[in-house]
Amino acid sequence: MKEILAIIRPKQVSRTKDILEKLGFPGFTAGCVLGRGKQRGIAGEITCELPADLHSVPGGSKYVPKRLVSLVVADEDVELVVKALIKVNQTKQFGDGRIFVCPVDNVVRVRTSEEGDAALC
Repeated sequence: MKEILAIIRPKQVSRTKDILEKLGFPGFTAGCVLGRGKQRGIAGEITCELPADLHSVPGGSKYVPKRLVSLVVADEDVELVVKALIKVNQTKQFGDGRIFVCPVDNVVRVRTSEEGDAALC
């Protein structure tokens, strides 16, 4: 099993949700995060008012709002999910995000105590 962590643009969450559901992966976790890449943030990404401590600094933004999407999939599904995430989120512009694939030792469904692949379904 692998955990796929995708940092994406906020406006891409709905399209990402739709593609994951179409592929049979309706369950995921998403949250608001702040960060920046090696370009030190992209001012064009910010379309809302931000607190003063998050505004631009010389050489870039302190932080850029992004979304973190996380899901755990079977090993054989990793390539399919990663390719889909790239397809739906890639604009070929700075700030498209990152995808991390991490090993998962075990999954336990709290309600039934099922473990492993059985807990993913």
